[in-house]
Amino acid sequence: MNTLRILDVERTWVHVPLKPRHDRHLTRENWNWPVQEILHVTTNSDLVGIGETMPYYTWRRVPQEQIERVKGQSPFDLLWDARLGAGLQMAMWDLAGKALGLPCYKLMGQKVRDWCPLSWWSMDMSLEDWQDEVREAVNLGYLSAKLKARPWRDFVGQMRVLSEIVPAEFAIEGDFNGFLRNSSLAVAYLRELEQVPNIVMHESPLPQEDVEANVTVRRRISRPIAMHYGSPSAQVVIRDEVCDGFVIGGDAASIQRQASVAAEMNKPFFLQMVGTGVTTAFMLHFAATLSHATWPAVTCLNIYTDDLITEPITVQHGYAHVPEKPGLGVEMDEDALARFKVAEGYEPSPPRTLYRVSWPSGASVLYPPGKTGWYDPNARGMWDDFVVGNLPLFTPGVRLDNIPDDGSAAWEALRQRATIAPIRE
Repeated sequence: MNTLRILDVERTWVHVPLKPRHDRHLTRENWNWPVQEILHVTTNSDLVGIGETMPYYTWRRVPQEQIERVKGQSPFDLLWDARLGAGLQMAMWDLAGKALGLPCYKLMGQKVRDWCPLSWWSMDMSLEDWQDEVREAVNLGYLSAKLKARPWRDFVGQMRVLSEIVPAEFAIEGDFNGFLRNSSLAVAYLRELEQVPNIVMHESPLPQEDVEANVTVRRRISRPIAMHYGSPSAQVVIRDEVCDGFVIGGDAASIQRQASVAAEMNKPFFLQMVGTGVTTAFMLHFAATLSHATWPAVTCLNIYTDDLITEPITVQHGYAHVPEKPGLGVEMDEDALARFKVAEGYEPSPPRTLYRVSWPSGASVLYPPGKTGWYDPNARGMWDDFVVGNLPLFTPGVRLDNIPDDGSAAWEALRQRATIAPIRE
């Protein structure tokens, strides 16, 4: 342990395919989520540390200067250093645990649980796909799901149907990302949603910085509100009683600091650390030591066709067991890395699909992929169009349909028009 030093760091980029339903829906906004950067950190012993970064969705990428900086150093001096970036910091924890012959959680704090609640995750989907999603979740042992509540879906209507096909104890959290806009709209809609028995929590129903509106809504509904830690500040949350708990993530030191504040406030939270099996293992070690990490954690492990580890992390009755082997307690599946390897810096192209939002009145609007008008700085994407109030929110019967490229000149003409501005049909 005293003489352990880092020799080198190998980067491997992979493109891990999404499951078909997620490939249909997640790629509308996040087509680069399949890309992962895997790190192998070699040492002057036979120990190798592993880590994972989602380069297009991470609290920090791994800078090359940090890879050069860690060479010759001990991993024990780097465990809490956020400058490393996600995957390199993760690998330091893996190495330190392996060097001591201990699972990572024993370096993080006092263990408070052996089994940690883990949640299914899903982008907004058609009703048919969401029904298949929750059936798969239940079959794989999950008893909770974090589902994206989007205004181009009839979320209440969809949740009523889902509640009929899941067990009574299956918990559903709707993540609104602020789409409900104002307190009067939010109160009315959330009260209707709360008639669905499996709805247990609302995440960010309003823009988080709107303290007054969030306080008003919280006082007038019956389910807890979760907010991403930091907006508004913890001081404001305490003073004004803005929310019931938090979403916590980021680097190791930030997680520990935020979790400590939440514990002092007696606020529950869930960890959100997105990635495949390696990230999920890292998250489980943290969750094992954090007293108020009682809400089901989110890693999005369920969206991928492969978890990149040799022995899968399984979920039983809503919980995953904390790894007990040294370090992260999981081994990288090197064959999977070879299958999915891509060039460093690889970024997939957006899908060749258009998206039509339709209302029962017969009105419809056509959009390109993406949250914003990223093709043209003056254009609006679907996300932007709803956020700014140009379209009605969560209308009963509203739907979104994929319009894939059929190879025709007419489709290409629509695509070119939609990249300039939404097409009102």
